[in-house]
Amino acid sequence: MLPCTPGLPNNPDSVGTIGPPLMRLGAIFVAVCMVIIAGSAGAIAYLYLGVSASEAATVGIASLTALALYNTVTTRLGLRTAVGRQLVDLARGVADLAGQVGELGRRLAAMEGKIEGAVGRTRAVTDPLTMEIGELGSLVKQLAEAVASHQTTIDQLSRAPAATPAAVLAIEALAQRLAAEPVTAPVLAPPAEVAQPPEPDTPAEAELAAAAPAAAAVPSGPTPEEIEARKLETALTSIRNAIDANRVDLYLQPIVTLPQRKVRYYEAMSRLRNERGELLHAADFVPQAERGGLMPKIDNLVIFRCVQVVRRLLLKNRDIGLFCNLSGATLTDPALFAQFLEFLEANRAIAPSLVLELTQSAVRGMGPIEHESLAALAERGFHFSMDNVTDLRIEPRELANRGFRFIKVQANLLLNRTGTATSDIHPADLSDLVGRFGIDLIAERIESEGSVVDLLDYDVRFGQGFLFAPPRPVRAEALQGIADRSDVVARDTGPSASVPDHGGASSLRAPSLPAPSLPAPSLPAPSLPAPSPAARGAPPAPAAAPEPAKPERTTGLAQLARGVVSRG
Repeated sequence: MLPCTPGLPNNPDSVGTIGPPLMRLGAIFVAVCMVIIAGSAGAIAYLYLGVSASEAATVGIASLTALALYNTVTTRLGLRTAVGRQLVDLARGVADLAGQVGELGRRLAAMEGKIEGAVGRTRAVTDPLTMEIGELGSLVKQLAEAVASHQTTIDQLSRAPAATPAAVLAIEALAQRLAAEPVTAPVLAPPAEVAQPPEPDTPAEAELAAAAPAAAAVPSGPTPEEIEARKLETALTSIRNAIDANRVDLYLQPIVTLPQRKVRYYEAMSRLRNERGELLHAADFVPQAERGGLMPKIDNLVIFRCVQVVRRLLLKNRDIGLFCNLSGATLTDPALFAQFLEFLEANRAIAPSLVLELTQSAVRGMGPIEHESLAALAERGFHFSMDNVTDLRIEPRELANRGFRFIKVQANLLLNRTGTATSDIHPADLSDLVGRFGIDLIAERIESEGSVVDLLDYDVRFGQGFLFAPPRPVRAEALQGIADRSDVVARDTGPSASVPDHGGASSLRAPSLPAPSLPAPSLPAPSLPAPSPAARGAPPAPAAAPEPAKPERTTGLAQLARGVVSRG
């Protein structure tokens, strides 16, 4: 603390101002002076004016009172003037501060306007670049696929042994024999009207003459590439015929809760029937259909049926759901995906019960176009699932941000019975890891009770496989009205017709699909017991006769979707 100096203020910040000690000393001095002046006035009145002592005391007191009042008034006036000057200075400072704040506000508003303008100009410049980069990405992907295909062809040709015809070998042998025999002078033949071929002089020449036509007549066989191309074209023709004839059947396999084994979801699986009525599983036609660009048409047809099945299931159980497989090629097809998105937009009321399923390879190979398509579906309330998982190196945060809510892993891969599981964490912790981001883990292809017991130790909540129920075809009555909708699509999107523009969407074309002929199977009950081994290999029920198509007036795809809603 600072020492207390008489007559100086204790606060060092108040230098130049009158402190309390100085004020007290001044007041004492003024009071003493006023007492002396009042006493002097009383003494003068008593001595010189001849008044009595009491009257002289009264005069002194009156003089003291007058002096006190005068001192008080003058002091207050001085304080009021000083305070007024300080208030004026304070008001001026406040006004200056307000002006500076207003100027800062105007500058901040101008800066925000400039930033918004710069952001708008940047978006205007980067949006076309983003679209072009996406197109370039798809072109580069196609180029890489073409280069890989050519490289594979070159490798096959380089590994193939050089096939030498037998006639060529015979010619080489005869040439060696001719070189070993002595050369004789030729005998000139007499001129003739018709030139005849010369007679062979030696047996070697005769064999050579006989082998030459044989060598010329040896046909060149088809190359392996031509054989593969013919097989692919044959398979694509069979798939196109099945799509055009609506020979696409829908099979359902339940997904049950563990360990209760209560049916919680179904997975829709598509099957094709060829001209002979034989069923083709997904593994038999999906690779060829993807190479031929036919998967968008198959997905577009299957989604119609899945929506109808979901509406039938929701009538009995509001907690049921359906997994519908989706190809990555559908997300990149602009025309068919626009039709696909419009139909799902009209049926977004069942979005919580319809899960779109993509393979792990399709998810990892997605580009900007696929991400935009997934975002458009997620904005309409649809969720996704990832299946065909080949390794457990999964980024659950990224999948959750894209709208994935399920991951399906084979039971043997999850239990690492194949010895090929690769992951940064132990498979037993995978369910907890994905669960933190709102993703449920489903173990598929469960074939034994021992697998169920092991999966319960891994905290797996859902299971799927032949242990619970095999895929079974959908009953024909569950798909009533689909033939009519397919006819409407075929009439609306003929060779020269297109779907009318709704909400600013571009004109779309749908595949011409005649009425389907569907089997009449039985849909599995909500609570399914474990089937016997004999039931797993049982053939499907015989196909029912197709229902006649009901005449409908030509409408757009949105009206078609509203018709599905009303019929569901």
